[in-house]
Amino acid sequence: MLASFLMGLVGGQRAMTPLATIAIASARGELAEDNGAPALLAHPLVAAGTLALAAAEMAGDKQKTAPDRIVPIGLVARFITSSVAGAALVPRRQRWLGAAVGGVTAVVASYPGWRARMAAMPRYGQTSTGFVEDAAVAAGAATIVRTMGKPVADASAD
Repeated sequence: MLASFLMGLVGGQRAMTPLATIAIASARGELAEDNGAPALLAHPLVAAGTLALAAAEMAGDKQKTAPDRIVPIGLVARFITSSVAGAALVPRRQRWLGAAVGGVTAVVASYPGWRARMAAMPRYGQTSTGFVEDAAVAAGAATIVRTMGKPVADASAD
């Protein structure tokens, strides 16, 4: 469940990053065989599409017209994408619990992430704070999948 929780933290900052990371890992065969991810995520077109959406979200976040991450539709998106990612990071028999952990964590984590960004923006600006946040989110998501998305036997083989 730790991986689902951590991916929920990522999802609290960027809605599409958890789903894109899981779809790419699934398409590349980097998740445990008995994961709770929907089989559709393993399709290369789904991985490419979610990656494009994640990149568009990151680009849009730098715009002055970008909505706050805590608007209702943003919270719904974070819950859904982080739920799917949370389910993918646990064995299939625990997918509903992993989904709940990932989704709820994303919604809760949205608020402190939003407050921290709002506090930093007057000093560093929207673009700079967004790029720092993007780097942390992307690195975090990749690290979670790389270190926790594999079966225990495969993780020690690296």
